[in-house]
This record gives sequence, structure tokens and C-alpha cells, in this order.
Amino acid sequence: MSNTERTPLVAVVGPTASGKTALAVELAKALDGEVLSFDSMQLYKGMDVATAKPTPEEMQGVPHHLVDCIDPSETYSVARFQEDAAAIVADIVGRGKKCILVGGTGQYLDAFIDNLQFLDTGDNRAVRARLRKELDEEGPSAMYERLLALDPEYAKGLHPNNTGRVLRALEVYELTGYTMSYQIARSREKPSPYDCCYIGLDAKERDYLYRRIDRRVERMVESGLLEEAKAFLKQRPGSTAAQAIGIKEMLPYLLGEADLETCKERLKADTRHYAKRQLTWFRRNPSVHWLYIDETPELSDLTAKALDILKKEEVF
Repeated sequence: MSNTERTPLVAVVGPTASGKTALAVELAKALDGEVLSFDSMQLYKGMDVATAKPTPEEMQGVPHHLVDCIDPSETYSVARFQEDAAAIVADIVGRGKKCILVGGTGQYLDAFIDNLQFLDTGDNRAVRARLRKELDEEGPSAMYERLLALDPEYAKGLHPNNTGRVLRALEVYELTGYTMSYQIARSREKPSPYDCCYIGLDAKERDYLYRRIDRRVERMVESGLLEEAKAFLKQRPGSTAAQAIGIKEMLPYLLGEADLETCKERLKADTRHYAKRQLTWFRRNPSVHWLYIDETPELSDLTAKALDILKKEEVF
């Protein structure tokens, strides 16, 4: 499939609190486009503050897709995102609009853009439940060591505490007899139907980004994060929604196990660590055009630079 036959897309990537949403909205306005989110947490209803979900004012009338559309009790998957995103892109492009993807869940974006094909694992509930029980009994390190023995290539790319992906890799091997490394290699055999231009946001000075993260956490608490976490306690969230940064850090305060300041500092630290993981993921992609928010702090200037990149790359 040649580039001319592929659907052109723009993806705004980068760490949390870097201003991705604001840039995506400006690009959509400039290009007569719509925004498609690849954020695994902004999908969920009722988690507006914790996930920094864009407000109607921030959206500025630009249609946003895959935001605030899934019940927290549901477990959303990469495969489901691929299916949903493909239908949405086809609809947007079919109406003569441009599609701007934005978010921080690199796994969702890569699986979609690269057209990764996954083996059907069938009904995996029993295997998943047993592996989770073994995780509780043996701990994350033991499960990671098990994966390391089965599939060292894939395991070495994971943090040992990333239990979701560790368990998923073990589950896939049990159900299919194939390692994730094999699956990934096999999944890239079909060409992508998309020609994506990546715009990345980062900061040359790491402390600049960390200060933005700290300010965001303070705003989240002021904007009702505790009330949101309290409501979350009463629900029965699915395994994906339960991972949301911003909710779990506040629970010790609500349960009387820690003071608010301690919980806020924990949330700031967890968010900084998350930002590091996001940057590690996106920096593996040599096609990203990086822009630095501490060198270009004005949104209008940042938008102009991004549009220049799209023009030079002849995206549309």
C-alpha cells in the first residue's frame, strides 16, 4: 500500500500535563478537523477530574471522540480501541474532515496506526482469574520472573511492576501457545492503512514539566478530585478504570489512613513517574517531530510550528 493510498492522520503525543489537548484543538480548528482521543482513562464516564478530561470550554466546539463514553464497570481493551477508532476515522474522513489524534496511551496509538493483528484468545476469564490469584499469592516479582523465562525479549521491555501487561503476556501464552514477541512480529505483517504525522510535546528542562504536573494536581484537588474519588468508592469499577492515577492516591485520605498533603504528594510523584514512562514509550518512535513547551510557551506559536511541520511533511 503506497502512501498516497493511506489515510493521512495527525497524532499529538507526549507526557501528561504537556498541553496536548490544547494543541490538538488548535490544529483541528486550523485544519477543519475533529479530535480522536487515545487516552485509556478519559474514555470512562464520571472520572473527569482525575483523568484531566477536556471541558466543553477547552474543546471550543471541536467534536471529540472516545471521551466520556464508557461505563467504569467495563474493561476496555486495545483490540476494542482499534475497532472503535477505525470506524470513527472512517466516518470523520468520509465527511471530508481531518482527524487529529491526541492522548498519552502509546500502546493504543501504536496498535491502531501500525495495524497490529492479535491472535484470538477466546474466553480467557478463567485463566485471567487464576493468574490474578497467583499474583496475589506470589507477588509481582515472581510473575515477572515467570514471563522472563518464557519470553525474555518482551519481558525486558516491561517494568516488573506493570502487572497488567505481565499477566496479559502470560495469559496469551497459556491460551495460544505463542509468546507476545511472536505475536508482535506476526501482527506487523499487514501494512497500515494510515499515514500518520506525529507531533510530540516535551520540555527541555524536566523541572518545567514537573512544575506543570504539580500545578495540575493542586487544580485537580480544588476542582473536586476528592468528591470524584468518593463517588468512585461506591462503584464497582472494571480492571482498566481502577488503574486511574488520581483516584487511587486519594483513597487513603478518604479512608482515614493518611492526611491530604501526603496523598497529594503521592499523586504528584506517581504522575511524574507516569510522564517518564510516556516519554520513554514515545521516544522510541523516530518519526515524532518534537516541540518543546518551555522554549515555545505560547500556544499560538506552538500551533504555528506544528502547522509548519504538517506543511513540510505534506500531510494533507
